[in-house]
Amino acid sequence: MTQRARLLDLATVREVVRVSVPLMFGMVGNLILMLVDRICLARYSEDALKASGPAVFTATTVVMVTTGAVGITRSYVAQAHGRGDARDAMDEGANGFVVGVLLSVLLLLSTPLLMWVPTLSGQPEHIQELEAQFLGLSTLYGSVMTLNMALSSYFNGMGRTRVPMAVGIAGQIVGVVMTVGLVFGRFGLPELGTRGSALGTLSAVSVMFVGYVVFLPKGYAAGFGRLWRKGGRQIVDVLWLRLRRGAPAGGSLSLEELGQTAFVWLAGVLGSVALAANNVALSLNYAAVIPLIGLGMGCNILCGKAVGAGLHRNIPHIMRVTLTISGVYVGVVAVFQIATPTLLLSPFGLDGADSAVTSHAVDASRVLWTYSLAFMFSMVGSAVLECLGLARFGFVARIVLMWCLCVPTIIAFVLLNRDDPDMLPVMWVIFSAFEAVMAAVCLWRIKRAVSNQENRLHTTEKVQQTA
Repeated sequence: MTQRARLLDLATVREVVRVSVPLMFGMVGNLILMLVDRICLARYSEDALKASGPAVFTATTVVMVTTGAVGITRSYVAQAHGRGDARDAMDEGANGFVVGVLLSVLLLLSTPLLMWVPTLSGQPEHIQELEAQFLGLSTLYGSVMTLNMALSSYFNGMGRTRVPMAVGIAGQIVGVVMTVGLVFGRFGLPELGTRGSALGTLSAVSVMFVGYVVFLPKGYAAGFGRLWRKGGRQIVDVLWLRLRRGAPAGGSLSLEELGQTAFVWLAGVLGSVALAANNVALSLNYAAVIPLIGLGMGCNILCGKAVGAGLHRNIPHIMRVTLTISGVYVGVVAVFQIATPTLLLSPFGLDGADSAVTSHAVDASRVLWTYSLAFMFSMVGSAVLECLGLARFGFVARIVLMWCLCVPTIIAFVLLNRDDPDMLPVMWVIFSAFEAVMAAVCLWRIKRAVSNQENRLHTTEKVQQTA
C-alpha cells in the first residue's frame, strides 16, 4: 500500500470520525454552558462578574489537576479494549473510579485553603466574600466532576463516545436552566447570585453522574471486588502506579491553564486597548480550538486501543488521519478568521467597543490561526503520549517550554513594547511558536516510543508486536 493510499484509508477516517465527533459535540456543550454562566453573572451585577473571574480561574486550575489525573483511565481502558478483554476493561474503569474517589476526598479537604485564597487578591472585602462563596462550592462540584471523569473514561476508552455525549448534553441542559434560575431567582428558585453559578454547575455534573451510573454495564461493580481481593499491598501498587501515570497529565492541563492566564495578564502591559482587544480575541480562539480537543481525545482512544493490541505501527497512521481532519477544520476556521474577523468577533463582545479596540482585535484575530495550527499538533502529540504512559514527558516539556522559555520571552517582549497595542499580533505569533516547539518535541518522543514499542502504563518493558 502506498503512503498516499494509506493516508486516505477511509476505514480509519470513519473510525476517527465515529469516535471523535461525539467528543467534539460534548466539548461544544461545555463551552455553551460556560458562556451562559459568564453572561448570567455579567448581567446580574458588576461585583458578581469581578468576583467570578479569579474564582473560576482558581477553581478550574485546581479541578483540572484531579480530572486530568483521573482521565488517564481512558487510556487504560482503551488498551484493555484493544486486547479484547472486556472484564479487564471494566476492572481498569473500576480502578480509575477508586482513584477518583481518593482525589475527590483530597479536593474536598482543600476547601478551607481555597476559601482563604481570595484574601491574597487585594480586592475589596465584599468581592473577597463572593469569591470565597464560589470557591467553597467549587470543590463540591469539582469532586463530582472528578468522579464523572472516571466514569466517562470507561465509556470513551471502549469507543462508546456517544454515551458521554448524551449524558453531557442532558447535564448541560439542566445546568443552563439551573444557572439562570439560581443566579436570578427564576423558575421558582432562590436568587443566589455568584453562589447560584456554582450550584448550577453542581446540578449539571450531578445529573451527569446519575446518567453514567445508569449506563454502566453489568459486571462493572464486580471490578471493585476483584481489586479488594488483591490485598493491601497490590491495591496500593495498582493505585500508586495509576496516580504516577495520571498526575502529570493533570499537571500539564493545569500548567496550560496557568499559561493562558499569564498571557492575558501580560497582554495588559501593552496597554488597556491591547488588553480589551486580547480578551475578545482570546474568546474567539478558545471557541475555535475546543473541537480540536475532542479530536485529540479520539486519537488518544484509538492509539491506546492499538497499543493494547500490540499494534504500535498503527499509531502514526491514526495520527496522520486525525491531523488531516484537524487540518481541514483549522483551514476552514482560518479562512473566516482572516477574511471575516469582525463577523466572528461580534458575539464575543466586539459590538459597542471603541474603534481602537475593534481594530486591534481584528488584527489579532488574523493571526490566531498560527496558534490553532500549533495547538493541533501539540494536542495530538500530548494525547498519544498519554496513551503510552508518557504523560510525564509532556509535563516536563510543558514546564521547560512554557515557564522557563515562553513566559520569560513574552515578558521581555512586552516590557520592550510597553503601551504599544500594535504588538499584540506579534505576541500571539511568539506564543504560537513555542506551542509549535512543544508539538515538535512531543512528536519526536512519539516516534522514538513507537520505534521501541513502549507502553509505560503497566510496565517499562517493550510490548511485543503482534500481527
